[in-house]
Amino acid sequence: MKEKSQKRVIGLKYDQKSAPKVIAKGYGALAHELIAIAQENDVMIHQDEALSQFLNTLELGQEIPRELYIVIAELIAFAFVLQGKFPEGWKNIHQRVDIRS
Repeated sequence: MKEKSQKRVIGLKYDQKSAPKVIAKGYGALAHELIAIAQENDVMIHQDEALSQFLNTLELGQEIPRELYIVIAELIAFAFVLQGKFPEGWKNIHQRVDIRS
C-alpha cells in the first residue's frame, strides 16, 4: 500500500533587494500551522508539488537559484496584480488586466 505523502510547505520572502529566500519549511502538522498563519496574515499561497519538491532541497535562509528566477518572478507579479498593485508607470498596453476599481 502506497503511503500518502505529507503536506509540505516552503515559505519564500522577497525584499526587492536580493533574490527571494527560503524563510520557512514544514511538513504535516507544522505545514498546516504555517498555512493557517499565512492565511491569517493575507500571505498569498501557491500550490505546486514540483516546485515545492525543488524548493525543499534548499536550506533555510538560502536564496532561490537562478533557474527559478523567472517562475518565481511570475508568481510574485501575479500575486501583486491580484492585490491590485502595479509598478509605477505601468501601462496596460495589451488590455489583458482589468484594473477597474
